[in-house]
Amino acid sequence: MLWGLALLLLCEVSLQPSANAVKVCGRPPLIENAEMEDDRRVFEAGEETFYTCKPGYKTTGGSRKVVCTLSGAWSRPTLKCSRKSCPVPGPLLNGQIQFPVDISFQSVVNFTCHEGYVLQGAHTSQCQHDGTWSQPLPVCETVTCGLPDIPQYGLIHHTKKITGNTTQFGDVVKYECSPPYALFGNEFGSCQANGNWTKPPECKIVTCPFPSGIPNGFMTFAVVRDYGYREKIKYGCNPSFIPDGPLEIQCEKTGNWSAKPVCRASCIIDIRRGRIFYSSKKIWIEDLPEKRVQHSEHVAFYCKNEEKKCGYPVVTQCVDGTLNIPECFKEPGAVEYKLNYKSLPSEIKMC
Repeated sequence: MLWGLALLLLCEVSLQPSANAVKVCGRPPLIENAEMEDDRRVFEAGEETFYTCKPGYKTTGGSRKVVCTLSGAWSRPTLKCSRKSCPVPGPLLNGQIQFPVDISFQSVVNFTCHEGYVLQGAHTSQCQHDGTWSQPLPVCETVTCGLPDIPQYGLIHHTKKITGNTTQFGDVVKYECSPPYALFGNEFGSCQANGNWTKPPECKIVTCPFPSGIPNGFMTFAVVRDYGYREKIKYGCNPSFIPDGPLEIQCEKTGNWSAKPVCRASCIIDIRRGRIFYSSKKIWIEDLPEKRVQHSEHVAFYCKNEEKKCGYPVVTQCVDGTLNIPECFKEPGAVEYKLNYKSLPSEIKMC
């Protein structure tokens, strides 16, 4: 009995670990964006192992190495792994690229084209683990249109030389109608972003009735008939009248004539004696032919400042046969005009 008890105690003692036994380490702790090069699960004291950054990441600090210590714990890992960057793509001609805040691994950029251009290639591209983009830069190609329709009875003028049967976004043409047709709609057309031309105008026949005459004037070589769009008739004014407005009228697309001129009457300067300022010079009234000035012309009469004993001009204008003489003007008597004309307001010093 005693022998058996002694044997049992001896076995228990032999199974107790020694206080000086060396401890082992399990797998090292995980590090963000990194992985172990060694896949063992148990490491002895003093053994080293190494981390490496995952694909798409690069070392930006710390050490890759950790050591299993005698206490069975790993030394503190310090490795830092950051995303790899990709180069800035572009520029995208006739388009734009939408970037994220940080162009790095797994970032996505978006490609779009400006109005009138079509994107050929991928609409997006992603930054890959090796620092390259998943898709090449696309191309923004110009939208094309066919040739514009020519209006019936009309013509088209291209603003640039066209080759073949295609035109490009932004191309412009000018429409014109053959007389006596008038253009109704837009005079200019353009190739649009949707690949179609703007709606062409219409060419419609337009006529104007024979116009009436004008007071104090006449038509020149006009035949009584209907006139087509843009046909013209000329007017003239009788002697002593001048035209106010263009002498030529034109048949417009409304079927009406443009505004006729008005013949304005000239003015008679109703004084017998005196000197005036007209046509940039001083003139004695008897030296002005027929004492007449034309409509809208200006004439200055000389008045006297009695207090200062000086003369000054007052301007008036001929308006369709009416010319008002300034109230301050005093027509000199016959004797004063002949013998003492140097005392007239027009001849003394000016104020």
